[in-house]
Amino acid sequence: MLALLQRRGLALEAKPFAVGVLVEHPQALVDEIQYRCTTRPRGVPAASYALVRQVDGRGVFSFCMCPGGVICPAATSGDEVVVNGWSPSSRGLGFANAGMVVEVTPDDLAPHRTEGVLAGIAFQTALEHAAYVAGGGGLVAPAQRLVDFVEGRASSDLPRCSYRPGINPVNLHELLPPAIGERLRAGFRAFGRTMRGYLTNEAVVVGVETRTSSPVRIPRDPTSRMHPQASGLFPCGEGAGYAGGIMSAALDGQRTATALADAAGASR
Repeated sequence: MLALLQRRGLALEAKPFAVGVLVEHPQALVDEIQYRCTTRPRGVPAASYALVRQVDGRGVFSFCMCPGGVICPAATSGDEVVVNGWSPSSRGLGFANAGMVVEVTPDDLAPHRTEGVLAGIAFQTALEHAAYVAGGGGLVAPAQRLVDFVEGRASSDLPRCSYRPGINPVNLHELLPPAIGERLRAGFRAFGRTMRGYLTNEAVVVGVETRTSSPVRIPRDPTSRMHPQASGLFPCGEGAGYAGGIMSAALDGQRTATALADAAGASR
């Protein structure tokens, strides 16, 4: 869709985004760290966390933390691997996962500058294809134990993981661009000091999480919510660059649907 709009000469805007990995711990370990007890008391929800750190001028932060959840495939093409996470309403499954991502800067996009405003999409695609190759094909994801990733050594085996297509041991620090991987490693060290027990080889790092938000925004008029150059085109939600999660996308969609209904009524 974005490439089509670009070919048709419609304006697009580059916007900030972040990429990284998913990290999965046993939920019981996160409960123990956060609640400071070996067994979560009855009626107490599965523990969560939110972590953020500045590393060499960029934010390194947790994204979409899913207590009692699973890692799932989120690829949109057959030659890429993208991972995401979700939790059932019970938050009752045995693992906790979260995206751990680093802000992307124009320097990261330099190899793709010929793509213009779509350079961020090309950057994402290159990472996702590299993850597909490293995983060995299909939807198998490349993965590494957390401490091994931080210390730059190969994992001889991997712990249990909720990602059903399977994981393959890979040196993720070699797969990720240095500007991303090195900041992630420094961030994990810092998070291990913030949450004692977080930095453990019981946790697994799974790649790649590249779709925290769209690198591109489709412009829209603030009143009509239509693209300024295309009457009837109502950009909305995450893909259009106006949301960064389930709730914000739902609210943006609701407001856009109202604007669309108003436009339809005015045209009658």
